[in-house]
Amino acid sequence: MTIGVGGSSFEAELAKLKPMTDGIEPIAVGEFKQRIAKAQTLMREQGLQALYLDTSTSLAYFTGIQLGLSERLHGAVIPVEGEIAYLSPAFEEPKTREYMKFGDDVRCWEEHEDPTELVVETIRSMGYESGQVGLDPQTPFFIADGLRKAGNRFTFTQGSSITATCRQLKSAAEVALIQRAMDITMEVHRAAARALQVGVTTAQVKDFLGQAHRKLGMSTSFGAAQFGEATAYPHGVPHEQTLQDGDMVLIDMGTKVGGYCSDITRTYVFGEPTQRQRDIWNLEKKAQLAGFAAAQLGAPCENVDVAARGVIEAAGYGPGYKVPGLPHRTGHGLGLDIHEEAYMVKGNKTPLQVGMCFSIEPMMCIYGEFGVRLEDIAYMTEDGARWFTQPAHTVDDPFACEV
Repeated sequence: MTIGVGGSSFEAELAKLKPMTDGIEPIAVGEFKQRIAKAQTLMREQGLQALYLDTSTSLAYFTGIQLGLSERLHGAVIPVEGEIAYLSPAFEEPKTREYMKFGDDVRCWEEHEDPTELVVETIRSMGYESGQVGLDPQTPFFIADGLRKAGNRFTFTQGSSITATCRQLKSAAEVALIQRAMDITMEVHRAAARALQVGVTTAQVKDFLGQAHRKLGMSTSFGAAQFGEATAYPHGVPHEQTLQDGDMVLIDMGTKVGGYCSDITRTYVFGEPTQRQRDIWNLEKKAQLAGFAAAQLGAPCENVDVAARGVIEAAGYGPGYKVPGLPHRTGHGLGLDIHEEAYMVKGNKTPLQVGMCFSIEPMMCIYGEFGVRLEDIAYMTEDGARWFTQPAHTVDDPFACEV
């Protein structure tokens, strides 16, 4: 029997969990202001007059305001020089001011008005009659289209050269929040593995993942569980599965601490691994570690993918995205979004820099049999790459219970 898998129950594991929220430090106001200053420096370098932020994680990144997207425009404008202005439906102004951590300029629009005209007018009031305006990459089309019509003296361009450039380099405070999220999710992973029994369903596992994160103090969590042949599909299958002895188990989950995500996947066997399962699991780990070894400061992001994929291809799988093999990129950036810049994928020449956080998950997919994904998040330091969570130990003891 795989060590650390089975032998308990969902009820027993939930009873053991205690909140892990002590000592969490939110992002300070000073850091938000530093982010805006960096964005303004980039805007000057790129010849932009302003940056429009929609209701998105980029709005949260620069202001700390976290709101849900709706049909009503809510956001902010950062001028290349001067102070930020917030945009709000008029009836939401009191709530907007409650969310604001700094600044006092709130521009409002009434229900019968076109809010995109307010955005353009706000930019003009800051002293810019024409020029380039960067748009939040998450801006809905109806707002982008409205801005184009309302501000025909301006050229609206993709703002990711500002937002992604800032966001992909995490500060020490951001790394600390991600680390706490990872620690919490790893605790749930261990508990979920112990709770497995023959006959449990994937729906029951997913329900447990949510309950366990809440027991640890989290209000948000996300997770997926796959058993047996369904583990071969990166994003699962539409039907529920019931656990049987000898099944491969894949559980992928995360939560948010201070808005920052965790994302960890573990794959292991419920029961005794067959030689085939053992070989593929070991190949997957070898590929993951090769990707980590390739994560060198200054090297292009694509090197992580090339190294991991090279291990899989050398074993006779692939080539490229063909299955059996690795059908997708090796990794994605992580922060306020679970998937964000920078991506570990062929063609991405972005150099790895201090502060980048990204997954290394070169999944082995064998349709009709099973799959193995081992996903951990790495981050770049002055001394090179480090893991937030240690990779799975061995196929027989994935959680290093006996180390």
